[in-house]
Amino acid sequence: MTDVDAGFWTTVADTVAAVCLLAGAFLTFAAGVGTLRFPSLLARMHAVTKPQVLGLILGLTALALRVRNWSAVAMLVLVVIFQLATAPVGAHLVSRAGFRTGKVDETELQPNEMDPSSTDDPH
Repeated sequence: MTDVDAGFWTTVADTVAAVCLLAGAFLTFAAGVGTLRFPSLLARMHAVTKPQVLGLILGLTALALRVRNWSAVAMLVLVVIFQLATAPVGAHLVSRAGFRTGKVDETELQPNEMDPSSTDDPH
């Protein structure tokens, strides 16, 4: 590979990294705004888990494209895997604690039509 080709691919990688970083920052910002603006615990929890995780992944992808060191990229992949494994568990625990402490207004929730113990079951 010539120096011109290497410079071209470096520029492409840097541009993709910048786009990933900006998109990740936007998603992280959106998660923060959603946390402040949404009215209920479950809506806030959704705002925190969905865009925050994708924003972090995009930010780490941008970092991996800039660093270009295999040991650092391997560590970033481990961070992504750990985040993907723990974010759903954390969200589940927050929602469960909200239900147990009465912080969730159950009148705003949709009924569970698949529940066999439902009182409006016509069968």
